[in-house]
Amino acid sequence: QVQLVESGGGLVQAGGSLRLSCAASVRTFSSCAMGWFRRAPGKEREFVAAINNGGSTYYADSVKGRFTISRDNVKNTVYLQMNSLKPEDTAVYYCAARRPPIIGNLYYERTYDSWGQGTQVTVSS
Repeated sequence: QVQLVESGGGLVQAGGSLRLSCAASVRTFSSCAMGWFRRAPGKEREFVAAINNGGSTYYADSVKGRFTISRDNVKNTVYLQMNSLKPEDTAVYYCAARRPPIIGNLYYERTYDSWGQGTQVTVSS
């Protein structure tokens, strides 16, 4: 299993930006697919963004154009740059990893085999 540690959450005003980081402790990080999910109060966890081992990216419609997922295979870290934040973006954000073979749809939680503890993002209006 991959150990994942998220950081970068916090409190920000609507319209502001935050960058989340997720550090992974695995030698084969460059071969992993990585994803970000979030759980808002009273709601189920939902897909936010993913990046595969070739660098292709995928986004939920609700964040497309505002959030950017990227990875640094030297630092074993995946990032989520969040711009134009809205109060409805308030949630606990989770990093997830899928080791090879990459089987399944990266939009689905069940595709991933490792999860971080989460970091709180709060957007005030």
